[in-house]
Amino acid sequence: MKNPTSISPERPHYPREMLPILITGKSGRMGLAVAEATEANPGTVIAAAHDAGENLDEAVKAAKCVIDFTVHSFSSSLIEAALRHKVPVVMGTTGHTDTELATIHAAAKEIPIVHAPNFSVGVNTLFWLTQQAARILKQDTFDIEVTEMHHRHKIDAPSGTARRILDILNQETGTSYKEDIAHGRVGNIGPRKPREIGMHTLRGGDVVGDHTVMFAADGERVELTHKASSRMTFASGAVRASLWLKAKPPGLYDMQDVLNLK
Repeated sequence: MKNPTSISPERPHYPREMLPILITGKSGRMGLAVAEATEANPGTVIAAAHDAGENLDEAVKAAKCVIDFTVHSFSSSLIEAALRHKVPVVMGTTGHTDTELATIHAAAKEIPIVHAPNFSVGVNTLFWLTQQAARILKQDTFDIEVTEMHHRHKIDAPSGTARRILDILNQETGTSYKEDIAHGRVGNIGPRKPREIGMHTLRGGDVVGDHTVMFAADGERVELTHKASSRMTFASGAVRASLWLKAKPPGLYDMQDVLNLK
């Protein structure tokens, strides 16, 4: 294996072509997948791995990029350590508060950060397709509904990926998340509102992540769907983002930047 068994006080020396990665949440589902993806990529090596309660500062100091898929409450501590050591961050954590997001945005003025709700190449293609579809399939003819399903352990809803889809739809249709998104429906609610966008969250089993955007009109329906069957799609995308970030100046980027879809 390419990863060291311990973290030395000084940053270890690796071949110039290999990027030393810190993996946070090393014991979690995504942490294990990122470790596997890092090992599989010839351009990356595991410099350190971290779990809650361990020395974060030493782990960050050992790496030249951090990949984080933990919980939003950990992000501020991670960003502070990354700033101290000027280490870029690839972050797939979702569910941040406004204050936590402000911390990430402020840090991006000093270090490069890729922050994305989903690192799958397929999902980012879905984002792009959703944008194009919303420009063509106007709300005066097509009603828009979004569904997402994840495993029973997921703690935030809607998912970060679904929130990004809704952001795209709001932007393209001139609607508002607060005023126009209907989170499920129950009771005698009356007919569908003209600018309404439906959002439906499902949880159960071990589903990695399913997302569908539906445009429904009289006589026809267009559905854009992405289904993930392995966390390796997200992990491999995050490793790809870490390599892309090597030559980038400070700034806040997303996976659309990495894939040159903007």
